[in-house]
Formats: sequence, structure tokens, C-alpha cells
Amino acid sequence: MNAWNAWRFADPAFFGLVILLAPVVYAALVGRGQDRLRFSSLALVREARGGRPSALRSIPVVLRVLAMFLLVVAAARPQGGSMQQDVTSEGVDIALVIDTSESMRAMDFNLGKAPATRLQVVKKVVEDFIDRRVNDRIGLVVFGEEAFIQCPHTTDYSVLKQTLGSVRRGMAGGNTAIGNALGVAVRSLKELPGKSHIVVLLTDGENTTGILDPMKAARAAATYGIKVYTIGVGSTGQAGFQTPVGIEYQEVSLDEGTLKGIAEATGGRYFRAVDTEGLERIYALIDDLEKTKVEVREYTEYEELFPFLLLPALFLLVLDVLLRATWLRTLP
Repeated sequence: MNAWNAWRFADPAFFGLVILLAPVVYAALVGRGQDRLRFSSLALVREARGGRPSALRSIPVVLRVLAMFLLVVAAARPQGGSMQQDVTSEGVDIALVIDTSESMRAMDFNLGKAPATRLQVVKKVVEDFIDRRVNDRIGLVVFGEEAFIQCPHTTDYSVLKQTLGSVRRGMAGGNTAIGNALGVAVRSLKELPGKSHIVVLLTDGENTTGILDPMKAARAAATYGIKVYTIGVGSTGQAGFQTPVGIEYQEVSLDEGTLKGIAEATGGRYFRAVDTEGLERIYALIDDLEKTKVEVREYTEYEELFPFLLLPALFLLVLDVLLRATWLRTLP
């Protein structure tokens, strides 16, 4: 909740009464016959009369004018208060599913100008994606031959990024179990109370192992209202791999048909990334598609301030009466 000071005049139309002060001032200053007190915008012109400053006779006028001005401002009802803003947000529950199989060590991507493995680039782009999210619960699933939750859903993004940094190639086995990975992500999301659940599943290969068929896992996700965005990364055909004796080229493939089918079955979308810039654009687009809903409610509580003007106005009027009845009465 945010708060800041606010003020207003509840009845500003009363400021129109200020124009009535002009004839009052004129009549009081001109009087009926004797002295005339002339004012400029800077100072009161003094006139000598019997050796005493006739300007002293202007004191009652000044007091009355100030009192009347304060009464006009009080009639306009100045109010002060505290404006408050309640911000509530409905976060998105996100499961980030990352392939850590052996093929993710292919060096067909770049970080800056330096060659990098697919997994190195994916970790950097996913970290940037996490930094753009607000109030979302995000979990991390890694998979190869096996699939497991690397980080449970959390809003502590520092812990999440620390866990992401510990992800290593081959940590879940060398092959690719896409169906198992999606099944683990679905189980992690289906019990969460939020209204919006999504999976961002990234892989560079084909479903070569696992006990759960990818399309069965996709239908299960659709049953629970979980939307799946799938991302296929890397080139196909020959890709370079770092070995102790240098770069070795190996055959790699990607099952785009399965990834498209998963996305279509759950109301998501399939994306293809063949370079670092393309992968960055994909995660930025998913970030735009799945924005957190934010509601803002503003309200202000005002207090009346006119009593603080009435008291000095009454004091000036009383002072005017006392001066005219005592000290000023003796002036010639």
C-alpha cells in the first residue's frame, strides 16, 4: 500500500466572495471626508497629521481585511488528508522445464562474440526472463533420462537463480524424456491455488526414453488448464561438440511435430530458436503474453481544516475592536 498527502477545497466557489473585499477596503480607506490613505503594491504612503503618523489609523482596516480573507478561505472548506493506494496482483504460476541432456553441449550458440553451448545460453536467457517477472511463483524442472524438480515454486527469485546457476549438462542423464518432464511439471502446478498456470518447456532433441508419452502428458496438462509453451533450440543436422581433441561434429535432430502437438493440445505456442537472439526474443514474447494482472484501488480520507482559519480570523476581529476602543481612540 502506498500513501501520500493530499489537500483540496470542498467549496471553492466561495472564493468569489474575495471580490467583495474591494469595496470594503475602498470605503474604509477613503472614509468620509478627512484623511485619505493611499496604498501601493509595495508600501503604505504615510501622511503627517498633527505630528502623528496617520498610517496608524490603517491598522483596523488591515486587521478587518485579513480577518475577512481568512473567513472567505474558511468558507471554501480547505481539507487535508492522506491518499492511499492499494495494489493487488494475481501472479502467474510458471514451471520452467529445461533439457540438460548430452546434446545441450552442442556449441552452435554465442554469448557475446564467444561460442557457447546451448545450455550456457539457455541459462542466461532464462535468468533474464526471471528478472522480468513480478509476483509470480516460478519453479524449475530439469530433465534428461530422468526428470525432477530442481527448485520448487517460489517467489524468492534470488534462490531460484542460484539454483538455475547450479544446473549442469547430464545431471539428469544423457537421453531425453520429454513426456516425463512435462508430467513432473504438471504435477508441480496442478495443486497450486493460482488461476493461471503455464509451462515453458525447452528441448533440443526427441523423446527417446521415459515411461510417459509426451502427448498423454499434454492432454493431462490441458485437463488441469495448464498452458504449455514449447521451444525447440539449436540447429539440425551436423552440430559441433567440444572434445579433448577439438571440435567434433555430430548428427542432431529435433522432433518439432511433438513439440507443436503439445503446444496445440494445451492452448500454448511452439517456438523455434536457432541462435541466441532468437531465443531471447522468444522468452521476451512469452513474458509479454503471460503478464501478471495488477489491480490498483485509490481512496482518500479528508479532514476539515477550516477551524484553523476561524480562530485567527476571530482573533483579528477582537484585536480590531480592542484597538479602536482603546489606543487608537486617542489618535487625532
